Amino acid sequence: MPEFRGPEGQVLENESPIKAKDILKKWESAKGAVAALVDGIATDLGVEIASDAEVLPVEGDSSLGLQILRHSASHLMAQAVKRLYPGTRLGIGPAIEDGFYYDMEIPEQLGEDDLDAIEKEMRRIVKENLPVTREILPKEEAEKLFAERDEIYKIELIKELEGDSVTIYRQGEFVDLCRGPHVENTSVLKHFRLLSVAGAYWRGDERNKMLTRIYGTAFASKEDLEEYINRIEEAKKRDHRKLGRELDLFSLQPEAPGFPFFHSKGMVVVNKLVDFWRKEHTRRGYTEIKTPLILDRDLWIRSGHWDHYRENMYFTEIDERPFAVKPMNCPGGMLVYKSQIRSYRDLPLRMAELGTVHRHERSGVLHGLMRVRCFTQDDAHLYVRPDQIKDEILGIMDLVHYIYTDVFGFPYRVELSTRPEKAMGDPSMWEIAERDLQEALEEAGVPYRINPGDGAFYGPKIDFHLEDCIGRTWQCGTIQLDFQMPEKFDISYIGPDGAQHRPVMLHRTIYGSLERFFGILIEHYAGAFPYWLAPVQVRIVPVSEDHWDYAAEVEAILKDKDVRVDKDIRDEKLGKRIRDAQLQKIPYMIVVGEKEAQSKTLAVRDRVKGDLGLMTLPDFLEHLETLPDPTR
Repeated sequence: MPEFRGPEGQVLENESPIKAKDILKKWESAKGAVAALVDGIATDLGVEIASDAEVLPVEGDSSLGLQILRHSASHLMAQAVKRLYPGTRLGIGPAIEDGFYYDMEIPEQLGEDDLDAIEKEMRRIVKENLPVTREILPKEEAEKLFAERDEIYKIELIKELEGDSVTIYRQGEFVDLCRGPHVENTSVLKHFRLLSVAGAYWRGDERNKMLTRIYGTAFASKEDLEEYINRIEEAKKRDHRKLGRELDLFSLQPEAPGFPFFHSKGMVVVNKLVDFWRKEHTRRGYTEIKTPLILDRDLWIRSGHWDHYRENMYFTEIDERPFAVKPMNCPGGMLVYKSQIRSYRDLPLRMAELGTVHRHERSGVLHGLMRVRCFTQDDAHLYVRPDQIKDEILGIMDLVHYIYTDVFGFPYRVELSTRPEKAMGDPSMWEIAERDLQEALEEAGVPYRINPGDGAFYGPKIDFHLEDCIGRTWQCGTIQLDFQMPEKFDISYIGPDGAQHRPVMLHRTIYGSLERFFGILIEHYAGAFPYWLAPVQVRIVPVSEDHWDYAAEVEAILKDKDVRVDKDIRDEKLGKRIRDAQLQKIPYMIVVGEKEAQSKTLAVRDRVKGDLGLMTLPDFLEHLETLPDPTR
């Protein structure tokens, strides 16, 4: 008699095959399940189980439950689109972080205004309470089924699948090729919202047809959905592209797609980030190098980038020799290491580089400063003896924590990414590298999760995902442990025994890229940078032309003290000039009129705290000195 094990040690015995949902009904903790976990595998509630198994509920608000809800919602949306736009062909419709999308070839061009009608049709399908059923078909039968429906993209996918059979799902008249699992019926999908419409090449290939991609999200409860929508609205207000224009920080020009232009105010922020970076790295024993932007193609063949990264690179020719614009800084750093003989006493050798790199990103994925074709990585490459690996990783993690949390106030989570399918080098060396990273994480007591198969092609890595003030996460910092590149470049050091030994290489970034980190900061602070980063720290607003001289006197003294200050002497009303200073999110505003000019005082207004009252200039300068500034 089969025995089914549930949560909290519960056991059920049953004489005949039984559906997963009927087993779950026996567990009181199973209410709200959207699927079952059978011996660790996510399964439809309607699947029959005939042998001993552990059967656990997948709750709708769990990570896996949300993924299933969202994947099911993508099918719901596709069914609604096919009803509204006959002749629509289905592409793919996966769940993604925070939502889902579906790529479709739709006979009409859709815009944001069409989403309401699609949502209404989706709600009608929800009310129809359509069963969602799973079938396994021979591939030939599945091809015939989708051929009858003119689903050319599904047929293409079926032909590439391994095995003799495929899985399909039906709900009403709608049929889709899918592994599942899915919710039991459409009535479960109550809390969803469609978000946007975009174009997407079929299978991400620019040579293929452009399809319509509709994005949406779904949650297990109305409250969770509303919270997410509010967060999306807040994110729109904080959009770094919008604020970049309004605050005159940077621009994106059609003459250079994917190559941002930094304006003078934006360069103030970037340079302060660089000043802080340099100071902290010097304090922690790093030296700084700079390597060329263009290097011989043979170097990229030797490094492995030619085989593993060529499609993302730019090429040129100099003196009839092929060269490549660097997409990464590490091969150039290797040449610096090889420029002289190294001793074991030189290690660890920590070489940092603010290196500009170019990568060919497809036009469809470009996004402000977050995804660009040219960016500056705050790279560092550490050359270490095997016995130094753990201590150096711990040192990097300490630096990451200081910058992310102590300076910028970001919480963060950590992922360990392991060997990818297309990896370079001996798998046994990968196992050693992965173990070293894991031991360092455990010694540091840092919670982490394993991200299988997502390592770099030359080594496993630790990724740091920081969380901004509205709960979004951004992958910025990384530590990559590399045994492969030292082998390929034949680098060595002289050990205490007088023999040559192979160092281990650590690749590492913290900002990730200056451009992306700047974009994250714009959105995190909503353009209201802390005092030490603000492009303009103080604005002086004289009441009238009679007070220009005093305003200029105050401005000169502040500039002499390295305060970034300007004054607004435009022919505008005082109220408008005060309002403009607020809109520009300047930390401090000083209003000077007749009273202030006579008494040599300042009427100071703090961007956050409001009116601070009258201050003397020395008192104001003393106040500024108390403000946090990690570059001091």
